Amino acid sequence: MAAMQDEIQKLEITDVELIRVGCMGSCYAEPTFEVVRPHQPAVVYGYVDQDSAREIVRIHLAGNRLLEHQRIPKPGIDDRQVRIALRNCGTIDPESLEDYIAVQGYRALGQCLTTKTAEGIIQEVIGSGLRGRGGGGFPTGLKWKTTALARDDQKYIICNADEGDPGAFMDRSILEGDPHSVLEAMAIAGHAVGASQGYVYIRAEYPLAVARLLIAIEQAQQAGLLGKNIMGTGFDFDIDIKYGAGAFVCGEETSLIHSIEGDRGEPSNKPPFPAESGLWGRPSSVNNVETLANITAIILKGPDWFSSIGTEQSKGTKVFALAGKIKRVGLYEVPMGITVREIVYEMGGGIIDDKAFKAAQTGGPSGGCIPAVYLDTPIDYDSLAAIGSMMGSGGMIIMDENDCMVDVAKFYLEFIVEESCGKCTPCRIGNKRLYEMLDKITGGKGSLKDLAKLKELGETIKDTSLCGLGQSSPNPILSTLKYFHQEYVGHVQDKKCQAGRCSALLAYCIDPEKCSGCMVCVKKCPAQCIEGAVKKPHRIIQDKCIKCGSCMAVCKFGAIEKR
Repeated sequence: MAAMQDEIQKLEITDVELIRVGCMGSCYAEPTFEVVRPHQPAVVYGYVDQDSAREIVRIHLAGNRLLEHQRIPKPGIDDRQVRIALRNCGTIDPESLEDYIAVQGYRALGQCLTTKTAEGIIQEVIGSGLRGRGGGGFPTGLKWKTTALARDDQKYIICNADEGDPGAFMDRSILEGDPHSVLEAMAIAGHAVGASQGYVYIRAEYPLAVARLLIAIEQAQQAGLLGKNIMGTGFDFDIDIKYGAGAFVCGEETSLIHSIEGDRGEPSNKPPFPAESGLWGRPSSVNNVETLANITAIILKGPDWFSSIGTEQSKGTKVFALAGKIKRVGLYEVPMGITVREIVYEMGGGIIDDKAFKAAQTGGPSGGCIPAVYLDTPIDYDSLAAIGSMMGSGGMIIMDENDCMVDVAKFYLEFIVEESCGKCTPCRIGNKRLYEMLDKITGGKGSLKDLAKLKELGETIKDTSLCGLGQSSPNPILSTLKYFHQEYVGHVQDKKCQAGRCSALLAYCIDPEKCSGCMVCVKKCPAQCIEGAVKKPHRIIQDKCIKCGSCMAVCKFGAIEKR
């Protein structure tokens, strides 16, 4: 930004305005820069550094010529993408109320307060078929209706922005790029259910999202769009921010509520559900960021428009954070029902180095791994559940042929064990035992009996855990056991890790025909397990080798390989 501004001043260009926006979605090519001119197609440049920034100013802004080598596809113009939740992200200045109003911001709230009844608003949301985008998939309109019917003089609207899944950054991007859309939706929800107070429960690890939310709240208050007597209609609604302290379990709604109340973040038995007895025992509607980001579009364009997108049981679009072994990491908002193959190969550009697709992890740490045989599975709530996975909040991590699925399951179980609140025995102790068995298997000490124990214990945890997180926590193990069973068998029976990721099952060996006897590996080995004379082939003493890989890293002749 500074380099561009400097070059603009140097060339005395007066008809250009630089605007910092939220994430455009093309994370693989950041920093990105878009040139928008009247009556001309927008042009997006990627991988912009200070030198190319100055070049864009000189050649495009001043010379009106394109830098073809720097161009990338404009995010969201793909025929398969339909941007609803992300409609303003990367387009408007998130710190400008005027920018938001210019794209019909707060018009939906105005309509709801002046021309629609509370019951009518809820019926529109029900008619749209919108389901919660935080993972549970519960119909949003029914949740609002339950809260509205609850009898109480104080009700609450809570925005769940505690996005804790590894590889997920959908909610963060919406709050950083279009915070007013979430605030407006919360006010609409408040009017619909009879609430006068809202809370945004957000991760403290999202400082930019927090900063922009605070700016947006202050702007809305000063403009009379939040607070007392909104738009002169007599409707009062305030929003406060509550910070999460990094506990993954607080993404579960009852744990989140306890955290707001100042208590330990632990789940409660349901029923009663928060819509009936939530924050401080009052009726509370808890919706995640992406769910709320769809509300104003539904109000302005109508429920029939929204329900015409997606599938029969899964209406609308879903934002996916595509990450892992994928060429074009980024955010993709697509209609429900699109296949895994289309997202991976047509939007994500395929696997890095064109390696073979092995699996896609959906639904976060408690989701499942989808193998290549299900690449053409439609992505919707029911189809993913049928193959042992789940929609979750929308993270999708891609794995290739070099990934070990046993090690992947162990990684997610380690996360679950660390993040378990410990309230219920199945999750607190059961997942710990699962992790210990996986550690035993990847350490070369497992047996076929352990595989049966993994399945039995995993299913028991699903059936007996207290909250949704505990009930879904064994999914990584159960799905990989089902679809990659031979990898488990190879670990316990053959003591081999085909992907070469489990160090205890590896053996570093020296090819005598390639070894020059340079002694470099001997000097670098921390375990002193390599023997041999100068200019003579060396040998690794396997019993002493600690599998650190230092020898392979320093060998210039490719004489050392993993087996």
